[in-house]
Amino acid sequence: MLLLSQDMNNTILQFRRNLLRARELGNLGTSINNIVTSGIDISDIWRAQIVLCVSALDYLIHELTRIGMIEIAKGNRPKTDSFLKFPLPIDAMERALNGQAHEFWLGDTIREKHSWLSFQHPDKIADAIRLISSKKLWEEVGTSLNMKAKDIKLRVEIIVDRRNKIAHEADMDPTNPGFQWPIDSLMASKTIDEIERVGEAIFSVVV
Repeated sequence: MLLLSQDMNNTILQFRRNLLRARELGNLGTSINNIVTSGIDISDIWRAQIVLCVSALDYLIHELTRIGMIEIAKGNRPKTDSFLKFPLPIDAMERALNGQAHEFWLGDTIREKHSWLSFQHPDKIADAIRLISSKKLWEEVGTSLNMKAKDIKLRVEIIVDRRNKIAHEADMDPTNPGFQWPIDSLMASKTIDEIERVGEAIFSVVV
């Protein structure tokens, strides 16, 4: 394991705070559910929890990648093949040659290039992590969680698929027109727990 930098430490702390926000939303939903009639549907609160926890994982990967690449450029992490192939615009190179800090000329470039990408699907997550680590991500995560890599990837895919149904399809069930896919507080809570385990494992592998 490499020496943990303050920036990397802040990244995992932010991931935990983001998941806490998702959990607190669920607590709010439970409180509301206890004081309203059964005719009031609050299930969208559970759906919002799933969207938030997947967003937390996405943001974690974005930040790990950005900070890790800056650390590589500074000579604090070993270079990877993907890092060496990362394209840089001439503007960034000129800023670097003019002595601008890595956090700006490289950090800004990474943010711009990754701004339209989502790191949620297991394959996309692995692509991002390859920029900063040569380890076989999902095999390492599997070892950490005492699970097979394919099983972990499948679970993440299922969670992300549900997130996409919520975010892009209003979570509507095409086999039951007019109705949404079922969800409850336990399902949302378990989803957050799974994302937490995966995110923490990815962090431990990367750093």
